[in-house]
Amino acid sequence: MSSNHYRARSSQAEMQPGSNAQVLRNTPGITDPTQMDEAELSLLLQLYEWLMGDQFPERRLDVADLMEWHRLWLGNLYDWAGQVRSVNLAKGDFHFAVAAQIPRLLAEFERDCLHCYTPCENMDDDALAEAIAICHVELVLIHPVREGNGRLSRLLADVMAVQAGRGPLDYSRWDADKTAYFSAIQCGMGRDYAPMRGLVSVALAAQDA
Repeated sequence: MSSNHYRARSSQAEMQPGSNAQVLRNTPGITDPTQMDEAELSLLLQLYEWLMGDQFPERRLDVADLMEWHRLWLGNLYDWAGQVRSVNLAKGDFHFAVAAQIPRLLAEFERDCLHCYTPCENMDDDALAEAIAICHVELVLIHPVREGNGRLSRLLADVMAVQAGRGPLDYSRWDADKTAYFSAIQCGMGRDYAPMRGLVSVALAAQDA
């Protein structure tokens, strides 16, 4: 979402002049949110094509990989692409991790999630769903970048699925019931990953439908 979908709680967040505060300040000077959405989507598809090809990481993943993916994706649009966010973000009354805590949280995420679960080799569907659910929830809760956190988290889930010999997930059910998805994310705050594990299992099963 190119518009200020998540409320920024800091004056550091700059919007593109002439966009009626609907588009983040960007290098090309895009002011139309629809045009920005299209640009972000096109670049994301290019990243998927590149990453799922000869560059596919058949190895343990690090936080540096995620930040590099973000830079490759949005680097032509935002000068802060690939960098940890410096503003606090909220969606409605729900606040994501405080910006000052992100480096520590990412170090813990790398140690406890990425290094524990990747590469996702020799995993059955139940183990894969568990691994993806935990990594997805924790990364979304950290919300490490200014823009594109959900899509970056999905990209990680897709890479993990492909590492396990499956294809990218089918997110249609997630998109059809966003309330259930966001509820599953919130449950993860209490280390209850069962709701998200169920959503991941549905997304895996949809590949075979």
